[in-house]
Amino acid sequence: MVATIPAIILAGGQATRMGGGDKCLRRVGSDRLIDLVTARLAPQVGPLALNANGNPERFLEFGLPVVPDSMVGFVGPLAGVLAGMDWAAELGFDQIATVAADTPFFPLDLVARLISEGPLALAATREGGKIYRQPTFGLWPVALRDDLRKALEDGLRKVVLWTDRHHAGQAVWDVDKLNPFFNINTPEDIAKAEARL
Repeated sequence: MVATIPAIILAGGQATRMGGGDKCLRRVGSDRLIDLVTARLAPQVGPLALNANGNPERFLEFGLPVVPDSMVGFVGPLAGVLAGMDWAAELGFDQIATVAADTPFFPLDLVARLISEGPLALAATREGGKIYRQPTFGLWPVALRDDLRKALEDGLRKVVLWTDRHHAGQAVWDVDKLNPFFNINTPEDIAKAEARL
């Protein structure tokens, strides 16, 4: 466990390609996505929270703090990152890790690898010689939260535009056949994930 790093599961999106609702509550085989994600993440970090909007009572059974976006209007994953930074700051931490709630196979050494590239770092894959950043999987210094808040207020929405400004590191995984950052966006993706399980 990397006990000095809290983490937040980003589940604040609208899941439009899945027909709406909470994507993290969809089942993949016998488990819900949130169960699969939590099982992979919990051994890697200290305190865990869930970034989600709307009524938090629907997540009571998971025993996780539910941290909503502080920016109104579903402005994207950076709003969830900011909410996580604010939550981590309240707990007295100086960094936070983030993962997406719809990605059930991310690496078991994710947080350790991000820390080795930090203090600000994104996960990435290398496929066919090309690097593809995974912008919802990152390590974020809490000291940058005011800068991020200002950027969001000024209309910035793309994660990599903000991380490039701050010279983020990259933890890169080589992908041969199975991408550890495969994420579920459609019902067809659920079938693919079940086959992989």
